[in-house]
Amino acid sequence: MLAGPAAAQETPVTAASVQANLDIIFLFVAAALVFFMQAGFALVETGFTRSKNAANIAMKNMMDFCVGSLAYFAVGFAFMYGRQVAGLVGTDGFFLQGFSMYEPVTGGSLEIDFVYQVVFAGTAATIVSGAVAERMRFSSYVLFSLAMSSVIYPLVGAWKWGGGWLHQLGFYDFAGSTVVHLTGGVAALMGALILGPRLGRYIDGRTIPIPGHNVPLGVVGTLILFLGWFGFNGGSVLAADGAAVAPVLLTTMLAGCAGGVTATAYTWLRHGKPDVAMACNGMLAGLVGITAGADRVDSFGAIGIGLICGVAVALSVALLDRVRIDDPVGAISVHGTCGILGTLWVGLAATGAVDGDITFGAGLFYGGGLGALADQLIGVAATCGYVAVAAGLTFLGIKAVNGLRVSEEEEIEGLDIHEHGVYGYPDLALGPQAFPAGPRSLPVGAPAATPAAREPALVE
Repeated sequence: MLAGPAAAQETPVTAASVQANLDIIFLFVAAALVFFMQAGFALVETGFTRSKNAANIAMKNMMDFCVGSLAYFAVGFAFMYGRQVAGLVGTDGFFLQGFSMYEPVTGGSLEIDFVYQVVFAGTAATIVSGAVAERMRFSSYVLFSLAMSSVIYPLVGAWKWGGGWLHQLGFYDFAGSTVVHLTGGVAALMGALILGPRLGRYIDGRTIPIPGHNVPLGVVGTLILFLGWFGFNGGSVLAADGAAVAPVLLTTMLAGCAGGVTATAYTWLRHGKPDVAMACNGMLAGLVGITAGADRVDSFGAIGIGLICGVAVALSVALLDRVRIDDPVGAISVHGTCGILGTLWVGLAATGAVDGDITFGAGLFYGGGLGALADQLIGVAATCGYVAVAAGLTFLGIKAVNGLRVSEEEEIEGLDIHEHGVYGYPDLALGPQAFPAGPRSLPVGAPAATPAAREPALVE
């Protein structure tokens, strides 16, 4: 390159500017991993539900992110990080304009901060999809996703990550066991309650299994989610700081693996065979459980919460079936139940920490007394209460104006064809006779098709 006036006017390269750019790149890579979790959710939900609803589930996972991102851009990010009123909600910065109090966590880049935060909002919204699968109208689901990303999730985020009243209290949630997962889990619970179970799920007091159509697809989705969690938790350090990121990655991995092992062992001992779907949910349960304190628990604490959540998710799934709450993929148990356990684990097994002028007490196991556990309990209770009311009213409002549930005929025949006019698997739904047979699909010994028979004539 030739030196000239433009080159002479370039900003000098300093250690601070290099670090700022590294932080931006780091946060983008983490955001990309969290975004890839949308694919994981889509595959898990598709694999563990029936083939007649595959396209519908994929469409929901695409649209809750697309619609939710626009809503979060318009108002959600401002509600979460704008100038707060009484530590409850932000009041400026709508459409990312005119922030008066916001300080970017990276080297002055509001844009990359938004990109990283919006994929978290997408995760909270898409958790609901699995719990309402196979029976909710697509248009109503999109409306709920709009509310989730614009208001319901951002307010919980404002209370903690926006510096609101929970943060000032001393409540700790590093990467979102409560802010993201419990919020999504409680919203999913309200959706499942108001919608009711799928047809044929509970008959004469018995739970009737409705198996998914593609277990390997669900396993692949689970592994994608595990990969994405390294960005979810590791990226929450918010800086390219290897010394801070590495322990978070370690605790994340250990908790997820411990959850998978204990869920597998539990079902093996309980039912005589290791259950594949529950093993997947056990891995995810351990990951949800470690998310609140991934930076403040040691390796043994990470394994501990993974072991607890691996069993808890199986017990929670059984309990929900006992009370006739139909959750096709276990989203309520994974994200709700284990979000609570992971948040409370911080009050037991975490070391102390300082964030600005806020001191977070050590957990009970580290001599911190009951103070930290009490703070965590308050955060869990407040989140459960608020989200239950907000999500419940939203579902009921949508039900009143648009309806929530498809008809019995549509549910029996599948949401793919009735909601979207396509089949996720046309050859399975219609049979091979519905498609023209090419020369390679002819019976053995049959004469080959002529070119005229293989290709339609052009109409002038």
